[in-house]
Amino acid sequence: MTFVSILIAVLVFSLLVLFHEFGHFIVAKAVGIGVTEFSLGMGPRILSFQKGDTRYSWKAIPFGGSCAMVGEDEDEEKPPANSFNAKPAWARFLVVLAGPAFNVILAFLLSFFLIGMGGINTRQVSSVTRNGPAEKAGIEAWKDSVTSINGKKIGMGRDLYLYTLSHPLDGSEVTLTVERDGEERTVTIDPKISGFRIGIAYMSSDEAAALSSVTEGLPAYQAGLRAGDVITTVNGETIESGKALADYFSAHPVDGSTLTLDVVRGGEKLTLQMTPEPYEAYDLGFQAFFVYKEWDGNVGELLSSSLNEIRYWLSYVVITLKMLFAGQVGVKDLSGPVGIVSTISSAVENGVENGGTKLAFINVLELTVLLSVNLGVMNLLPIPALDGGRILFILFEMIFRKPVPKKAEGIVHLIGFALLMLLMVFILFNDILRLIRG
Repeated sequence: MTFVSILIAVLVFSLLVLFHEFGHFIVAKAVGIGVTEFSLGMGPRILSFQKGDTRYSWKAIPFGGSCAMVGEDEDEEKPPANSFNAKPAWARFLVVLAGPAFNVILAFLLSFFLIGMGGINTRQVSSVTRNGPAEKAGIEAWKDSVTSINGKKIGMGRDLYLYTLSHPLDGSEVTLTVERDGEERTVTIDPKISGFRIGIAYMSSDEAAALSSVTEGLPAYQAGLRAGDVITTVNGETIESGKALADYFSAHPVDGSTLTLDVVRGGEKLTLQMTPEPYEAYDLGFQAFFVYKEWDGNVGELLSSSLNEIRYWLSYVVITLKMLFAGQVGVKDLSGPVGIVSTISSAVENGVENGGTKLAFINVLELTVLLSVNLGVMNLLPIPALDGGRILFILFEMIFRKPVPKKAEGIVHLIGFALLMLLMVFILFNDILRLIRG
C-alpha cells in the first residue's frame, strides 16, 4: 500500500461517513431538532468552529463521525422543544432513516460518474464455450443478449452473476430469454457437463510448458507432478512450449486413457504416468457479465442505468447478508476498516498498473458505490446501536402508542454497542492477519 492509495481510502471513508451524518443533520434541522455538534472523525478535535447552536468539528481519527442532537440520549419528563425526544415519532423516524437513505442517494449520484467514465453494463453474450451447453442451445457470442433467466428479468450482464450466486446451478434445466436483432426467443439449457481431468494449469505461450499449479488430490498430483515441473513429452510426442502442450490436448482431448509424461524438475528428468478421472459439473457455457458500451450522452439512459446500478448493489448486499446468516459465508470473510482500506488501495494500484489513472478512478468509484450502499443497508439492520435498532424502537412506539422506557432502550443499545465492538475487534484482527500473510 502506498501513501497515495491510503490517502484515497481515507477520503472515501470520510465521504461515506460525511454524507451519512449529513442525512441525519439536514432532516433534524428540517423538523426543528437542535444539533449540538456535527463532526467528521473521532477522538480529539483538530479543527472546530461554532455557527449558531451547532459546533462543526474535524477530529483526529479518520473513521466515523457523528451528528449529536439535543436530548438524543436523555430521559427527561419535559424535554426542550428542540430536543430529539420532544418531536413526534414520525419526525424521529425520518431523522434516523435519513442517514442510510443519504448513503443510497450518494451511491446513485456517484453512479452517474461511474457510467459516464466506465460505460454501461450490457447484457450481450461475449463468449460461448465450444461444444458447451449454451452453444448446443444455439446461443452465439456478440449476437445474443440475455433478457431473463428462469423468469427473472436481467437488466444488465452482472445480474446474471448475481442470479447464479443466489441460485447455484444444481443440474436442473435453465430457461433463458435471449434477444437477437430485436427479436426475442426462449431457449432451454442443460447445464450438466462431463469429461475427464488431470488437474494441471500452465500458460499457453511460446515459453517452456512449465506448470503454474497442480491441484492436490487430482491425478496429476497423485502421479507426482508438482508446480514448476516442465513437460517435455506427452505419450512420446515432443512438447517444446506451453502453446504446443495446448495444441496437443486440443488434438487429443483428455479421455480415460493413461498419459505418459516426461518432465524436467531441477535439471532431473522424470517419467510419470497418470489416468485422467471422470467428472461432472454444472456450467451455462457462456459469459455475459462484463461487457460495457460507451455512454452516448443520452440522459435518460444515464438515469436508468444508474438506477440499475443501485438496484444491483442493493441486491448484492442483501444476498450476501442472507448467505452470511445461512452460514454460506463466514464471519472471517468480513472486512473492517483495515481490510477495506487494503481493498481500495489494491483497486488504485491495479488500476494504475493496468489502465492508468482513469481506470484507477473508475475502480475507486465502483468500490465507493458498493461501500455506500453497503453502509446504508447495514445501518438499517434491526441491531441495537445501529440506525435500524433505533428505528425498531420508534416503530414499536408508533404501533403501540407508547415509547419504550429510555432507560431500557439505553441498556439495549449499550449491550448492542458492546457486542458490535467485540465483532469489530475480531474483524480487525482478521484484517491484520490477512495483511501480514499477504
